[in-house]
Amino acid sequence: MQFGILGETRARHGDGNEVPLGGPARRALLALLLVRPGEVVSTDRLADEIDPTGALSAHALQSQVSRLRTALGAGAAIERAGAGYRIVVDPDAVDASRFERLAGEGRAALVDGDAGRAVVLLREALELWRGPALADLPDGETARAAAVRLEERRLGALEDRIEAGLRLGQHRVVVPELRELVGCHPLRERLAGLLMRALFAEGGQAEALVVFEETRQRLADELGADPSAELTALHRELLHTDPTPSPVAPPAQLTSFVGRADEVAEVVETLRVARLVTLLGPGGVGKTRLSVEVAGVGGTPDQVCFVELAPLRDGAGLPHALLGALGLRENGLQMDGGTRTPVDRLIAALSDQVLLLVLDNCEHLVDEVAVLAARLLASCPRLRVLATSREPLGIIGEHLFPVRPLDEDTAVRLFTERAGAVRRGFTADPEVVRRICAALDDLPLAIELAAARSRTLDIDDLAGRLDDLLAVGARGNRTADERHRTLRSVVAWSWDLLSEPEQRAARRFTVFAGGATAPSALRVCGTDGETLEALADKSLLEVAGGRYRMLETIRAYGAERLDAAGERESVRRAHAQHLLELLRTADPHLRRAGQLEWLPVVAAEHGDLMAALRRAVEVGAVETAFELLAASFTYLWIRGASASVAPLAIALLASVGEKVPDGMGEEYATCVLLAGAASATGDAGEQVWQRHRATAGEALAAAWPGDRAGRYPVVLLLWMMRNAGGPDPEGAFALVSSQHDCPDPWARAAAHFVSGFGHLGRRDRAAAEDAFGQALEGFRSLGDRWGSALALDTLAGVAGARGDRARALALTDEALVLTERLGALEDSADLLVNRGDHLVGDDPAGARAAYAEAAALARRAGSSTYLAGALRGLGDIALEEGDPTAAERLYREVLERIDPHWIKSLGPRVRTLIGLGRVAAARSHHMEAREHYRQAAEVAGTVGAHAPEVLRMLGLSEKAVESVLAAVTADR
Repeated sequence: MQFGILGETRARHGDGNEVPLGGPARRALLALLLVRPGEVVSTDRLADEIDPTGALSAHALQSQVSRLRTALGAGAAIERAGAGYRIVVDPDAVDASRFERLAGEGRAALVDGDAGRAVVLLREALELWRGPALADLPDGETARAAAVRLEERRLGALEDRIEAGLRLGQHRVVVPELRELVGCHPLRERLAGLLMRALFAEGGQAEALVVFEETRQRLADELGADPSAELTALHRELLHTDPTPSPVAPPAQLTSFVGRADEVAEVVETLRVARLVTLLGPGGVGKTRLSVEVAGVGGTPDQVCFVELAPLRDGAGLPHALLGALGLRENGLQMDGGTRTPVDRLIAALSDQVLLLVLDNCEHLVDEVAVLAARLLASCPRLRVLATSREPLGIIGEHLFPVRPLDEDTAVRLFTERAGAVRRGFTADPEVVRRICAALDDLPLAIELAAARSRTLDIDDLAGRLDDLLAVGARGNRTADERHRTLRSVVAWSWDLLSEPEQRAARRFTVFAGGATAPSALRVCGTDGETLEALADKSLLEVAGGRYRMLETIRAYGAERLDAAGERESVRRAHAQHLLELLRTADPHLRRAGQLEWLPVVAAEHGDLMAALRRAVEVGAVETAFELLAASFTYLWIRGASASVAPLAIALLASVGEKVPDGMGEEYATCVLLAGAASATGDAGEQVWQRHRATAGEALAAAWPGDRAGRYPVVLLLWMMRNAGGPDPEGAFALVSSQHDCPDPWARAAAHFVSGFGHLGRRDRAAAEDAFGQALEGFRSLGDRWGSALALDTLAGVAGARGDRARALALTDEALVLTERLGALEDSADLLVNRGDHLVGDDPAGARAAYAEAAALARRAGSSTYLAGALRGLGDIALEEGDPTAAERLYREVLERIDPHWIKSLGPRVRTLIGLGRVAAARSHHMEAREHYRQAAEVAGTVGAHAPEVLRMLGLSEKAVESVLAAVTADR
């Protein structure tokens, strides 16, 4: 039986039927007992609270208890206990108790940084409320206190849920709610602060400042108080900060920086006159820490981007790593839509930015880093680069800064401070410490590892063991580079102090490229939690953000030990299998309401996904590679990371040829789509697509016959989008539209979506709108924001084509809310261009603002295609204002930037060509105008539908449509 006191008092049987509780007295009695389930409430308090007039006698109360027992039956027991009564129910059966538990868990998730989980828990908690708490209780002491407590918890949960939403980028969604809450609670500073943050994230800096001033005035007038330090600090931050993408900041340091103040100052000064400085030195000498300290001095937080290159295994992923560190998604909601290559996108994003780019651990990618750094520095005049490497990049203009081992005094101080951190009251003979540091070549990493062992070893024992080990190491490979000998000896010494279970876990952990959660590490390493904690205690592992990580130098040594133990292949297989299971678990959630919760879970494993894929391709584990690509497909598209796997997909297809592996038709088709759809692969991807497209289409059709579901429905929709401008759009259309009766609800929604385009091609706009509406309903029923945004965008296009601008705007704004929640800058830019197109006829100023905002977003995202769309809109505005010269300049820039092979480029290309035709006509260049109109009609016809209908779907005026059709007729 379930009970409710968050609103009217209710009780329901397990089948959902409501229990008839009777009159107000019995409802009040039940509510009082449920405030604290299982606790005794005295008869005097029950009588006083049920009837504050004092008319309820003990006999009458007993009668009410008896009737309530009869009504509840076996669902709950009301016991007499001492001088009162209590109800015996599971606290979670009471909505108030369940609310408090969920709200507490939600707040804990928020504190732990898991905003996605917090939103889910807090939303579930708040949905339990049906009205004011304890609504059926008279205004007595108990009722008032309990209601006030619950309402305060409710408001706190609302604030937590809104804060979690803001962390997930949902500022546009929460602003209206926050305005209402601030109006109801004008003195509540946390609400005011949340509203200020939401407005600022939306670009409303002035509005955010107004909220602060109004709150400050209210506090002064009504309480005679000033705003809190937190709110004042937020106000100060708003005055000095602009909304920008969020590049990765240098890693926060948990220990003090010992020595090297002169080196920091010298590097900072060098960066004032040089645009490329490389910190040069052996591993473990402290290059990374020095770069972090320099970044803290040499640039404000919004002027620094820190890129850790150690996880990369080849140069192909270098541009993608930089895009990710800069906070730029590689492609958005609707496939690619970006510039031709990731490097072009980097240049577009950085061309006008003042930025210090820190590239850490370049030595294993030195050639690729050199080429990319040289191009970025040549194209982005306000960019500076600070690199750390074991060898120079070899670029003209590079300033080398050798990083030396610590001086003697600093080395001793470093050891003493670090040893004191792990052993309270640590003291030692400075001469002994100096001997240890000298044996370690005064390398900071080696010193820190040695100091960590002082927790369990006396200083003399430590010195003795180290000397013995180094003596053995000195008789090893004398031809190895000096830095390899010394660092290898230090890591080996630390390694050999581990127990056998610790060594086994540590060497197996090296298979993780991007760190691991505790459950993942336990599973793949075959170890226990105590061993993992021991490795962290001994500085072999670091713990941050709920994940274990291993220093790269230790990881390299551990990988050698893994090879020596003969475990490399078996552990790699276990790692790939575990990752595959996680991806398969997450995949269905990524198409449903759990998207925002599961996306960060999978994104955290992206580095390991790349590592597992690369290993599988290298060793010919074809089945594993295909399965990993297919299971990660939905994540890759929604997150905008498909370009990162394209080279591996191409290599995998090259290894298997054109024969579909047995039982892997759908996975094969997925691989073909990933290889051919990303512009980052250039001609190689297009060649693979042309070679494998037909076979992949047959395999996909076999996996999705229409009467049974395949495994990965998102592939269907993107297959249609990729084929829309190809040689067989009809076949792809037929495949997806045949899923109307498929058991998979997402596939059915996709079938409705695609069918809408078929109706448009047959000029049946009403049927198209109905199909898109059914698609939207299907996606919404699943909670899928990705599909919903697609459907809303097409519905807005249909509404605009029939002249219903108000509905088109409303639908576009709704889609914008979803793209913002997904963090899709490119798609938001695209939707803003559409918004401008809907506004331009009635509100040119509003249209200009939308185009300008779209251009700003596209530049932040480094997206030339969506920037081209925004520039096209601004060109249209210039033309309408009688400035054909400016319009032509903008239109020409659009054609230079746009990607002609991407389906989303169709609209901007058609509109740009028509704009150029209008410019030529205004100058009486009629033959030139007719040629532009003819080209526009040709582009519009590439999607297989009638050109006039395509033109109207793009929102073009009838005058523009007639001009294009007249040009086509004249050519005939």
